[in-house]
Amino acid sequence: QVQFVESGGGLVQPGGSLRLSCVRSGRPLSLYSVGWYRQAPGKQREVVATISRGGYAFYPDSMKGRFTISRDNVKNTMYMKMNSLKPEDTAVYYCNQIPATNWGQGTPVTVSS
Repeated sequence: QVQFVESGGGLVQPGGSLRLSCVRSGRPLSLYSVGWYRQAPGKQREVVATISRGGYAFYPDSMKGRFTISRDNVKNTMYMKMNSLKPEDTAVYYCNQIPATNWGQGTPVTVSS
């Protein structure tokens, strides 16, 4: 059964940075387009960034400029570097393949002073 394990979240002050990591178990990550998602309290899960098998990154307009998605297929791991974090970035962050399959536990990010 495929499993995603996210890590790297935590408490950070506004303007700070974090780097999230996600390891996929099972079949190689290289076989899939993958993405990062987030869900804030009381809100629906939303796409933060996606990256294709070939490394093409896509960001919704609202996410452009501060987040960078990347992947290391050798390590079966994907990453997201988040800069200039804002309180509204507070959420649980998840990774998944596209289309999505089993969801992991996510990694919580809290941006607060």
